[in-house]
Amino acid sequence: MATEAPMRSPFLTGNFAPVRRELDADALTVIGEIPRDLDGMFLRNGPNPRFDPEGPYHWFDGDGMIHAVQLSQGRARYRNRWVRTRSWQLEDEAQKTLWSGLAGPPRFDAPGGILIKHTANTALVHHADALLAMMEATPPYRVSLPDLDTAAVHDFHGALEGSFTAHPKVDPRTGEMVFFGYQFWPPFLTYGEVRPDGALTHRAEVTLRGPVMMHDFAITERHAVLMDLPLTFDLDRMAAGRFPMVFRPELGARFGVLPRGGCDGDVRWFEAPSCMVFHTANAWEEGREVVLVANRMARTDALAGGLVDDAQGEVARLHEWRFDLDTGAVRERPLDDVGSDFPRVHDGLLGARTRYVYTARIQDKRGDGLPWVDAVVKYDLDTGNTESHAWGSGRFGGEAVFVPRTVARSEDDGYLVTFVWDEREQRSELVIVDAQDLARRPLARVILPQRVPFGFHGLWLDGAVLRRAT
Repeated sequence: MATEAPMRSPFLTGNFAPVRRELDADALTVIGEIPRDLDGMFLRNGPNPRFDPEGPYHWFDGDGMIHAVQLSQGRARYRNRWVRTRSWQLEDEAQKTLWSGLAGPPRFDAPGGILIKHTANTALVHHADALLAMMEATPPYRVSLPDLDTAAVHDFHGALEGSFTAHPKVDPRTGEMVFFGYQFWPPFLTYGEVRPDGALTHRAEVTLRGPVMMHDFAITERHAVLMDLPLTFDLDRMAAGRFPMVFRPELGARFGVLPRGGCDGDVRWFEAPSCMVFHTANAWEEGREVVLVANRMARTDALAGGLVDDAQGEVARLHEWRFDLDTGAVRERPLDDVGSDFPRVHDGLLGARTRYVYTARIQDKRGDGLPWVDAVVKYDLDTGNTESHAWGSGRFGGEAVFVPRTVARSEDDGYLVTFVWDEREQRSELVIVDAQDLARRPLARVILPQRVPFGFHGLWLDGAVLRRAT
């Protein structure tokens, strides 16, 4: 059983707490009606510790667990599985936690020579017929479909050296997957590209000022947008058992525009006011400008404690940057004053101009600094208008994934899909909302057979992908 001290972590209580069972369930109860053209699987990754921690615990520390709901002909089935990384397997053999988390001292004698625990708990990507579960400090892990069994570390036939971002971008026009990896020692950043057939064919080391946390980036048709922001790593603090990340606003922010297929000398750096960006929505080109839309925070110490503190500028809000490739000028402006994060767009338009962005509205509902997502917000970048769909009293969601209709007539012709926790009913649901009519009540609410803890990023896989995998 868990000791009393680590259970004081808010990330081990309520709907942040892990579930211990892996389930398969068919014929789920549906309130409303699942649209008939929703044929596929919604998957969402998140932290779910296999064993109780022995020391301080942060939300980002937990072992990855994938929760999935498969939809077909108006019916739904549920399955959840841990991502059985090498670290998960070693802890399973020992039947206890072997690694300390972000807030604990590192174990230089950890089993298998694994300094940083492999959790694969952050996001998912499907590329070259491979479903990958990822965190940003290790290689990804391949997961089979539709059973969600963990296959192995996916190192692109030995071509991957070092870490792999949790947020690679798949170009819908070319089928290429673009990625980066950062580390604590030089080279601090590596940029790479993977062909549609899954072969890693391009790697380039990129010079940074020092080790920084670069959680996300963006691509356009011809460029990648990298972010050298002032959330830095301090190895002396890590060695002393202190939290290793320090926000240093005096460093300012740099955005690097790198031509796809380019190298270190091709990066064009743009200086901007100090900030932190965890998640980007999209980027594209307009003439000689590169446009980036992302959720910006004035500062962050989020990894060391709470996640939402507006007084300290730790609330993310949707922003736009424009980088002029001719003059070197940067224009930055807020698109809203409402706190939100986890931005998503129509994935089929990634890297091209998108009119609509969907974000998770985050409110500090309890005064505890935790990220309570009470609504999904739709931004119309053409008009500046916003719409929202609130999950309801005592109901909290997460990142909403856009799924286009089979025969879509416009960019927003489709559905928003996410998991919602109903605190009063003590149950989790898969909720489907009409993306063109957020004021309308949900089209369907699928009652899930067990609680789905709050997590991170989701993915929609079309039914054709699942049939190809079986």
